Amino acid sequence: MTDGRQRSVLDPVPAPSSVPLLVALLVVLLAACSPGPTSESPTPSPQASPSSTPAPADPPPTATAQPRPTSGSCHRLSFDEALSPTAGTGAVPCRKPHTAETYAVGTVDNLVDGHLLAIDSAQVQQQVAQTCPARLGTAVGGSLEQQRLSMLRAVWFTPTVEKSDAGASWYRCDVIVLAGADALSRVQGSLTGVLDTEQGRQRYGMCGTAGPDEASFERVLCSEQHSWRAFSVRALPEGRYPGRAAVSRAGQPCKDAAAAIAEDSLDYQWGFEGPDPDQWAAGQTFIRCWAPD
Repeated sequence: MTDGRQRSVLDPVPAPSSVPLLVALLVVLLAACSPGPTSESPTPSPQASPSSTPAPADPPPTATAQPRPTSGSCHRLSFDEALSPTAGTGAVPCRKPHTAETYAVGTVDNLVDGHLLAIDSAQVQQQVAQTCPARLGTAVGGSLEQQRLSMLRAVWFTPTVEKSDAGASWYRCDVIVLAGADALSRVQGSLTGVLDTEQGRQRYGMCGTAGPDEASFERVLCSEQHSWRAFSVRALPEGRYPGRAAVSRAGQPCKDAAAAIAEDSLDYQWGFEGPDPDQWAAGQTFIRCWAPD
């Protein structure tokens, strides 16, 4: 079955059932669906041998234990694989080049009102889509603003439908480092707590090849060649998308913020980047302030 879930790794949501139960439910469902006796059912023959014994009943179905991902493992994922709803469990040593690190593993809650939801259902996927970004900060450290000013992003995976039907019910949260609009950066070592250090914030910060309103603008790591830097974040009110005009007005405080860090407060450049409706839906409910670097 194909999972139609898509997600944006540029600006994800910024917020912060067990196997025995599955087996029991399957047994109950099978029993409820078994045909009972009818008026046409044959009756036992009175000449049946007293030594005859009934055939043994088939054992109840059981769920096979499925392997789970391991927190702290590292992986070499392509950009497309990082956006896929499912991923292989193969891992590489974190000391070697890799593009993703698993920072959390859990079990999906797919039992609702006594009914098991499919692993690719919207409710289950939304649950994981909220959980993994909310736990990213605990893994990489730093403040929420520092996370939003970095190129670190959360991606998440669940089992395939086939593996879920066989008993798998895990979710996996990975952290990746964007290296542009459609590429991942290779890293060596763990990203745990990396934004707690000034060196880490500089290395994995979000910079640009030009001002955010220029056609040649592209986000890049601040450790790469760049000319602008995202230096501050302004939160927007929660709720529905406020509209482009309201977003534009909300970006004006970036002017004063840029003046405060400029060498000459009378001669400086500044810019801001606000969300469009799609970015808002993906979780970017804030504005980034930019200045030449």
